[in-house]
Amino acid sequence: MNAGNAPMPALFVGHGNPLNALVHNGYTEAWRQFGQRIPRPNAILVVSAHWYTRGTAVTAMAQPPTLHDFGGFPQALFDIQYPAPGAPALAGQIRDLLAPLEVRLDRNWGLDHGAWSVLVHIFPDADVPVVQLALDATQPARFHYELGQRLRPLRDQGVLILGSGNVVHNLHRAHWDEHALPYDWAVDFNQQVRDLLLRGEHEPLIGYEQFGAAADLSVPTPEHYLPLLYVIGAQSADERASILVDDIAMGSISMLSVVIGAIDAASG
Repeated sequence: MNAGNAPMPALFVGHGNPLNALVHNGYTEAWRQFGQRIPRPNAILVVSAHWYTRGTAVTAMAQPPTLHDFGGFPQALFDIQYPAPGAPALAGQIRDLLAPLEVRLDRNWGLDHGAWSVLVHIFPDADVPVVQLALDATQPARFHYELGQRLRPLRDQGVLILGSGNVVHNLHRAHWDEHALPYDWAVDFNQQVRDLLLRGEHEPLIGYEQFGAAADLSVPTPEHYLPLLYVIGAQSADERASILVDDIAMGSISMLSVVIGAIDAASG
């Protein structure tokens, strides 16, 4: 597994535009380097903004399909396949860890672009087993944070917990120009989240609505924010957070990415 007794790091990624899957830029290079700097995981548990449904479910098939859950993009994006194996035994363990919560073993979903657009850079060989956990849209923020706490033991077994979303995600205000200047409210909310992460202060991150207008504009719907709460829920009291990426794209899409735990261990 990983060197020594250190748990596998956990990672929240601001995944941004699906076209990041096709390009090499500062974001994707940081993701690639992360994959090279951590011990090889035994498996990956992805919590993606794009599986937002009723109830809690986990993918439990041996070979999850690559889902192209978007429209209006170049054919090259639809041609991408990420043929990572699934991990049915891990899915069953996740169901047990979250009991008595009902967790459906799902054999229909697969890997959506919140998962594979990032994983094609972190683990380009698609040779690490992957499962996805659904976000229950009927539950409040604290519910999602507490599930992250209950999933923390997986890190000691070499499972990489990967949250994929965006701290600031307002497509209605987005400029379709990667170099557009960010809105002041996006900068404000992103900075407050970043500072709280670095200080390890979780309660304000759970109750993010308290930040008023900046939060209302930055998180008009919660699905892109909630994956962050799983990652910090899996953080131990003695662990620090470090920033992997800090930028705002298209004016209103935060690319903030944060690592929980040490990432300097060598693989092998």
